[in-house]
Amino acid sequence: MAVEMTTRLDRVLGAKTAKAMAESLGLHTVRDLLRHYPHRYAKRGEMTRLDDLQVGDRVTVLAQVRSVDSRRMRQKRGTLTEVTVGDGAGTMKLVFFNHRHARLVPGAWGLFAGTVSEYRSRLQFAHPDCHLMTGDDEDVDWARALIPIYPASKEVSSWVIQRSLRLLLDASGGFGFVQDPLPEDLRTRLGLPSLPAALLDIHRPTSDDDVERAEYRLKWDEALTLQLTLAARRRAAALEPGVARPRRAGGLLDAVDAALPFALTEGQREVGEELAAELAREQPMHRLLQGEVGAGKTVVALRAMAQVVDAGGQAALLAPTEVLAAQHARSISAMLGPLGRAGELDGDPAGTRVVLLTGSQKAAARREGRAAVADGSAGIVVGTHALLQAGVDFADLGLVVVDEQHRFGVEQRDALRAKGNRPPHVLVMTATPIPRTVAMTVYGDLETSTLRQLPGGRGGVASSVVPVRAKPAWLDRAWERLREEVAAGRQAYVVCPRIGEDAGSEEEPDDADGAPAEEGTGRRPPLAVLDVAEELRAGPLAGLRLEVLHGRMTPEDKEARMRAFAAGEVDVLVATTVVEVGVDVPNATVMVVMDADRFGVSQLHQLRGRVARGRHQGLCLLVSEASTTSATGQRLAAVAGTSDGFQLARLDLETRREGDVLGAAQSGRRSGIKLLSLLEDEQLIAEARAEATALLETDRGLADFPGLAMEVAALATDERATYLEKA
Repeated sequence: MAVEMTTRLDRVLGAKTAKAMAESLGLHTVRDLLRHYPHRYAKRGEMTRLDDLQVGDRVTVLAQVRSVDSRRMRQKRGTLTEVTVGDGAGTMKLVFFNHRHARLVPGAWGLFAGTVSEYRSRLQFAHPDCHLMTGDDEDVDWARALIPIYPASKEVSSWVIQRSLRLLLDASGGFGFVQDPLPEDLRTRLGLPSLPAALLDIHRPTSDDDVERAEYRLKWDEALTLQLTLAARRRAAALEPGVARPRRAGGLLDAVDAALPFALTEGQREVGEELAAELAREQPMHRLLQGEVGAGKTVVALRAMAQVVDAGGQAALLAPTEVLAAQHARSISAMLGPLGRAGELDGDPAGTRVVLLTGSQKAAARREGRAAVADGSAGIVVGTHALLQAGVDFADLGLVVVDEQHRFGVEQRDALRAKGNRPPHVLVMTATPIPRTVAMTVYGDLETSTLRQLPGGRGGVASSVVPVRAKPAWLDRAWERLREEVAAGRQAYVVCPRIGEDAGSEEEPDDADGAPAEEGTGRRPPLAVLDVAEELRAGPLAGLRLEVLHGRMTPEDKEARMRAFAAGEVDVLVATTVVEVGVDVPNATVMVVMDADRFGVSQLHQLRGRVARGRHQGLCLLVSEASTTSATGQRLAAVAGTSDGFQLARLDLETRREGDVLGAAQSGRRSGIKLLSLLEDEQLIAEARAEATALLETDRGLADFPGLAMEVAALATDERATYLEKA
């Protein structure tokens, strides 16, 4: 049959296999299957180490059967079969209930896929998928030096993907139908193999050199297509000018500077000048402001907002929580004083109004706020998702500031940006760049400003891991240490992954380790605020003024609880990640993070930024049951070992990857970029950016390279490109 890249998989593989691939792996066409690359290669005698596996991992391992033991179960009817397999570095058990594989005999080699669980301190697979290997195996050429292991699912195993690729090869007579999109002179200059040759080597390699050569070529495909798409969109955006918002002497910005109770750091001044220059141009600013926790990003943003107001526009600050939005509104109003109360009895008529819009406001307050936004009297508007709703109309939106941008999807940010009559300037802020943000920066889609210098007078935070399984007495000492700080007049946070009373909450951590325990994994559910608070009240923190804070409380109760904590009326606040961003209580000096392994690197760094915001030294204790020698334990040790948010962002990349640069995903589960690595391929990405610029600057652009134009067009019509445009 004639096969093309756009051929549906059901025509090649049959309806059943094609449906499983589409539903579980998102593979629909021949192109999708060919671009579904192995994530590693197994070698007999050089296998993945079984002793590196973690409970909860879904993996495929290559191992040899060491022993088989079948016996009748005492309490249940039927037979239990335990198979011990090894790889030369470690062993694990395969457990089968009332099922016996006849070919599972000592000495047999096989691929075994399943979810790692633990029983009596030993790793095991319960009812794994098995693929036994023989010299004349039809599905896997056992004589080959390398066996590709593919990203798989419960429904579609790695060996099913291998067999499908063989069927594709047989149906097409090879990969000769694949047209190479890269310009021939580029391939020659870089010494790249053709695309058909690279695809054959990536799926059926005979040596490590084959894999290395193929991966380098395929990375160029990804990098160049992405750079061409980004460059084309930047050129299109440049044709849609915004409104210049130049600085005006004697206006709100000068008043803000005069009212600040502290001197700006050198970094704040430099970034401020950078933003001021961009705001003064018609080309809309699209800039990422990244800085350490406590580096003073909010002050920089306020000065930019004041400049826009001076130029006759409005500025909107989008915050992820009502607690943070209310805090921003209070602090901005306090800094502006009478200049933020124009139209009120004690207001300065030369100033503006600061308006807060949240979903929980009373109808009358919401109507009044919306009216001030619509008539332009509110120059600075602070809010949550309520700003995105229909009925919130700006007179002249000139600047959008998004605080902790990773808490918002690109569609939400785009909805606010669309409220401007002309494209507004956009400033997004984050304390620790998340993988997708860093990736977008390096791939060339964001301009970046960085604040590294912390204001003077901060106490700093010391962090330590509390490994409760290995050293349970350390947890007792942690609570004693917290009591000592409270006795000295300070306050503390205790953070838990979930709220309690049920198996999950709206505030579960967003990293891969954050899910509640699944049946059979041997992992308990995450600790909950309501449970931990009761245990602490009755135990190690008895007698202290202890309260809880979580996302299921009403906005009024959350605000009241935070005000009480800020006023020193609460000693210990047991909370979820609702305190992760922006909460500013200078007297809080201790944070104990329970089940710290359930949080991502960036999240832990954000959380500990809530303490030592005053002059006193801070302490952050990361409590975990993870082994100190495990990958999770080492990750926590790395977080405790550095306060450099940019170094931690790199660690985040290593553990979570870049995320889907061309989609809504933030942490790399289904990436549109399959092989490119931000950590390993920065030079290649820079070279691809230069090649893309050169191609687009020629008279004919991509007209002479139809294959490459088709790749870019496919990306542009993909729904992921829509997210890219909004991002």
